[in-house]
Amino acid sequence: MVPVARYDVEADGGSRGNPGPAGYGAAVLDRASGETLVETAEYLGVATNNVAEYRGLVAGLRAAHTLDPAADIRVRMDSRLVVEQMSGRWAIRHPELRALADEAAGIFPRERVTYEWVPRERNRHADRLANEAMDAGARGERWDPSASTAALDTDIAASAPAPASEPAVGWGSAPDLGAPATFVLLRHGETALTPQKRFSGTGGGDPELSAAGRRQASAAATAFAARGTIQEIVCSPLRRCRETAAAVGDRLGIPVAVEDGLRETDFGAWEGLTFAEVRERYPDDLAAWLASPEAAPTGGGESFVTVAERVEAARRRLVERYAGRTVLVVTHVTPIKTLVRLALGAPPEAMFRMELSAAATSVVAYYADGNASVRLFNDTSYLEN
Repeated sequence: MVPVARYDVEADGGSRGNPGPAGYGAAVLDRASGETLVETAEYLGVATNNVAEYRGLVAGLRAAHTLDPAADIRVRMDSRLVVEQMSGRWAIRHPELRALADEAAGIFPRERVTYEWVPRERNRHADRLANEAMDAGARGERWDPSASTAALDTDIAASAPAPASEPAVGWGSAPDLGAPATFVLLRHGETALTPQKRFSGTGGGDPELSAAGRRQASAAATAFAARGTIQEIVCSPLRRCRETAAAVGDRLGIPVAVEDGLRETDFGAWEGLTFAEVRERYPDDLAAWLASPEAAPTGGGESFVTVAERVEAARRRLVERYAGRTVLVVTHVTPIKTLVRLALGAPPEAMFRMELSAAATSVVAYYADGNASVRLFNDTSYLEN
């Protein structure tokens, strides 16, 4: 009896902009020896991360099928979305992804393919192929397998001495830092307190979305489903954010993780009051709060300095966890303004110069060198009738 061939398919895809210039890479390896049998990569033009990752999966499976259509296949990817959807645990709602998933599922019989999620550092082979394809596309060239360095031992490069001096980085010489961690910041939908402009933070009640807020959450979910760029969802622990995030997660088939650091400010004794009511009851405390980010609301509330410290700590955790991913972050006014302010390097008083509507979207990208780029602020276009 001829032994069954056992292959590992390692696949990845990326988009520099999501959507933006995109490419995929895939490799087929002999499972027993680890030998690379096939490498493939392609520049896709403008596409999303998710589409590029699925295209990489399809290419890897087709390459393995060409080697041996009767092989046993283990797919290894760092895209939890693709792994969970292809394993049947997450729903696939985006039509383009559904078509690609169906194409991938038809290459081998389902019982011969298993899917395994691996962290990004264990998927460097395919990741490098994808980046080589995107680099070639940026030069107006096709990916050349003879020039690929993906299979080289990365320890050699890591041990090489650094150059004596680094060239200055400018517009034309910036290094390729890879795909950023992109935070799509969504303020929760309205509650009963929102149109009344009442302080509503962590220290008061935990209001649910109003009927208007639920409609806003549904509209946001429809918009994100149409764009097809969201890969992960994280939200504040407060009810209005969990409900907004759930509306999107249910539509996209993506589970929601909770991050406590994204909760709203504790406004102390001001909870539930309007600005005018606070000014009438606590004029000195309000004046101090408006004058200094270190001043806290009456009754043990949080200062903007305190909030910024925990939001920044949450940001670091999420950037590390979701490097290279596009994450929907459902949170509140203060955390979103804080993230935008920090990305811009603006002073704390800039918080009072930003207007953020209910269910509005803002976008900040975080790069490997520590820099950030604000790409969008307070977009509510999808809420318009």
